[in-house]
Amino acid sequence: MLSAVLLPALGASAPPDSALVSAAPQPGFLDSLNQALHGVSAAQSQATTAEAGFAAGVPGATLAKALVANDHAAVAWNATVAVRNELVGAYQSIMNMQF
Repeated sequence: MLSAVLLPALGASAPPDSALVSAAPQPGFLDSLNQALHGVSAAQSQATTAEAGFAAGVPGATLAKALVANDHAAVAWNATVAVRNELVGAYQSIMNMQF
């Protein structure tokens, strides 16, 4: 989109408008957020399953797999909390603006 604005100003030809719009609709913010939260939930479920499998002595379940799944879930959760904190900070900044 930026190239459609800059290229004509620079004397170059811009791509046709049909090239700027993708054929498939892009997911909205809430869809992306919902998908991310489901991903975190799935990672936490996998970690719980891996830990329970190791504790029960399930063949193929190793301590390493359980620890990696647990770390993956922890990183996903921490990233989710960090994004939430940034969104809350942005909201508070907007609400504190004087008009």
